[in-house]
Amino acid sequence: MKGNPKLIETLNSLLADELTAINQYMVHSEMCDNWGYEKLHKRFEKRAIDEMKHAEKLIARILFLEGIPVVSNLKKITIGSDVPKQLASDHEAEEDAIKAYNDAIKLAGEVGDFATREALESILQDEDKHIDEIEMLLDQIDQMTIHHFLTMQTGE
Repeated sequence: MKGNPKLIETLNSLLADELTAINQYMVHSEMCDNWGYEKLHKRFEKRAIDEMKHAEKLIARILFLEGIPVVSNLKKITIGSDVPKQLASDHEAEEDAIKAYNDAIKLAGEVGDFATREALESILQDEDKHIDEIEMLLDQIDQMTIHHFLTMQTGE
């Protein structure tokens, strides 16, 4: 099915966002593993895997619309030098993703591609969960101090 060219371009932009997020989250995950923060390592790794699944859905949709998935574009990756900076950069990335998905959902509706809109809405729900989790962790840091918070992130 030949898809709307502007929508395919938008899907490729979202794909670049997801591929960027995968890299950022994997680096943050491995940094936490290196520091001995096993719980954060697993949490960040899971988020990276979620983003991989989003990329997979976007690639499948682009192909269905007879577009060419562009997997060689990455946006700016922001690696935090400590956990609070990691969470801040991850929060910014999720805010940007939520805005981009809302814009893409609107475009999909405008061009009458409701199946793509539904797929994007499903991904948006995951992105909402991601930002909620990041905000929860930032709140925990504020409430219990960074030192106590990090102490709780070691072990299984």
